[in-house]
Amino acid sequence: MLSVIRVHLPSDIPIVGCELTPYVLLRRPDTNATTDDVPESAPLDGHFLRYKWYRIQSDRKVAICSVHPSEQATLQCLGCVKAKLPVAKSYHCSPKCFSDAWQHHRVLHDRAASAINENGNEEEELFGRFNSSGSGVMNTSLSGSASSASLTNGSTPLYPAAVTQRSGGETWFEVGRSKTYTPSADDIGHVLKFECVVVDAETKLPVGHSNTLLTSRVIPAPSPTPRRLISVSGLDAMAPLDSDGRISSSGTFTVLSYNILSDVYATNDTYSYCPSWALSWPYRRQNLLREIVGYRADIVCLQEVQSDHYEEFFAPELDKHGYQALYKRKTNEVYNINTHTIDGCATFFRRDRFSHVKKYEVEFNKAAQSLTDALVPSAQRKTALNRLVKDNVALIVVLEAKFSNQGADNPGKRQLLCVANTHINVHQDLKDVKLWQVLTLLKGLEKIAASADIPMLVCGDFNSVPGSAPHSLLAMGKVDQLHPDLVVDPLGILRPHSKLTHQLPLVSAYSSFARVGVGLGSDQQRRRMDATTNEPLFTNCTRDFIGTLDYIFYTADSLTVESLLELLDEESLRKDTALPSPEWSSDHIALLAEFRCKPRPRR
Repeated sequence: MLSVIRVHLPSDIPIVGCELTPYVLLRRPDTNATTDDVPESAPLDGHFLRYKWYRIQSDRKVAICSVHPSEQATLQCLGCVKAKLPVAKSYHCSPKCFSDAWQHHRVLHDRAASAINENGNEEEELFGRFNSSGSGVMNTSLSGSASSASLTNGSTPLYPAAVTQRSGGETWFEVGRSKTYTPSADDIGHVLKFECVVVDAETKLPVGHSNTLLTSRVIPAPSPTPRRLISVSGLDAMAPLDSDGRISSSGTFTVLSYNILSDVYATNDTYSYCPSWALSWPYRRQNLLREIVGYRADIVCLQEVQSDHYEEFFAPELDKHGYQALYKRKTNEVYNINTHTIDGCATFFRRDRFSHVKKYEVEFNKAAQSLTDALVPSAQRKTALNRLVKDNVALIVVLEAKFSNQGADNPGKRQLLCVANTHINVHQDLKDVKLWQVLTLLKGLEKIAASADIPMLVCGDFNSVPGSAPHSLLAMGKVDQLHPDLVVDPLGILRPHSKLTHQLPLVSAYSSFARVGVGLGSDQQRRRMDATTNEPLFTNCTRDFIGTLDYIFYTADSLTVESLLELLDEESLRKDTALPSPEWSSDHIALLAEFRCKPRPRR
C-alpha cells in the first residue's frame, strides 16, 4: 500500500511571497521509494495523497525584527513611529541590533523628513515601491483570518477559512489544500503547519496516521529602500516615475543590465555570510523578479540566467508583464555539466514599445577555433584552445521602436536599436582572453553598424574593472600599447597592439553622473563614483571583492542619457553586509539608464 516515509522542508523559514514545497518521500505498493506526487486525479493502487496547510494563530502578538527577520522583536524605534515610517521597519531584536543598524536606519529617518518637506506624498514612493508583501502592523487577531477566505492556494479556488482546533491560546486556520503553499501577509509572525495523509480513493477517508511538520514564524520579504531614477539631462532633480514605472516622455526608453547570480554559483561555501534561506533559489527568484519588474525597464539584459530558470520561470513570468524573451545559453565544452543548469544571457523587451527584427548569437568558442586555425601553428593549437575556449557568449538583438521622436521632418522613418548583452570570462589571470573576447564582440558590432545607421547599446558583466584593457577598449576606442594588461599574451593573439581599436563612439552611461551639474541627486551620486575613471565605485560587492564589473555603453552620436538609476553605497548596504543579502539577491547591483534617440539629419 502507498505510504509516506517522511516529509521535510528545504528551509524551515517561510517568507511572504515565496513558495513552500515540502519534500515528500513515498513508498509505492511495489516497495520502491519515490518523490512523485500521487494526486486524487491519478490514484495509485486505489490511494492518493491529500495535503493541507494551516496557520497557527496565537493570542499573543508577535513583532519581527526588521534587521534579522527570523528573530522576534524586543524593542521599537519611536523615531520611526513619529516619522510615520512603515511600522515593520521600526522593530529590532536587541539594543545591539539597533545600534549596529543605526547608520543605515538613520537614513530612513532623514529620507522621511526630506520627503515630508518636499512632498507629503513622496513617502509612499520612497518606502512602498518594492514592499509588495504588504508587511506592516502584525495582524494576529482572529478577525484578521477572514481575509484568507479569498486565498487561491490549492486546487479549490475559494473556500472558507476553517477553525480546526483551539487549545492553549492557539487557533489553527486552514489556508491551503495543495502540496505547495505561498505565505501571504496575513501569515506574518505565525507558524505554519503542513499535513500530508494517504487517502482511500473510494471512501475518501484517511488511511493510517498523518505526517506533519511545523515551520518557524513567517517573515515578511525584506524590502530594500527603492532606488530612484536621477535626471542627468540638465533638469537636475529626482525623476518621478509614471504609472508604468518610466519617466513620462514618449521618445525615451529605459535599459536594465543585471547579473542575477546563477543558482549553481550561489553556494553556502562561497557566500557563507548570507543566511541560507536568503540564498535559496525559491526565495531569490521571487526577490529578483520583484526587483526586476519594479524597475519597469523597456529592455532588460540579464546575465547568469540558468537555462532551466529561463524556460520555467523568467520567460513565463516576465511574459505576464508584457515582455518578449530571447536567450543565448553558454556553450558547454569546458564545463560538461547538466545542460539545464548552464547559464547564459537573456534579453527581454516590452512588446508595446519594441518589436523584434533580428538576433545574432556570438559564441567565443567558435571565434577561438577560427583564430587558432589562422594564427597558431598546428602543434600549439590544443594549448591555445585550452586557454581561449571558456564557453562565454554574447546575445545581440536588433529591435524596432514602436515610438518615435523623429518629428515631422522624418515621418515614417524606422527607429532601429541594436542591443548587445554579454558576460565576459571571469578568470583574472586570463587578461588576454578577456580583451580578445571584448574585441571580438566589438568587431562584430562594427559590421552591423556598417550595414545600417543604427544606435547601439553594449550591456553586461565584463568582469573587468575600470582602467583595465577591456574597459579602455570599450570607453576609449583603443588600448595604450604600454598598458600593463598587454604583458599577458602567451599566444600572441593581441599583437600587433595597433589592431586593438574600434570605431564605435561608445560612452559609459554612468559616466554621465560625472558630467552633470551640481544638484540634489547628482551631487550624492558623484560621491559614489570613482573620480579617476568616472565609473561607479562598485557594481559587485562580496566579502572578497568590491569593485565595478558591469557597464552600459551607448553610441554617443545617436543616443543621449536622460537619467540613471541611483547607485548604492555603504549606507544602502548595511555596514556589515556584503552581497547577496536578504534585501538584494545577487552579488551584483542592477544598472539602469534612460536614453533618448538623437534626431537623424534628413538625407
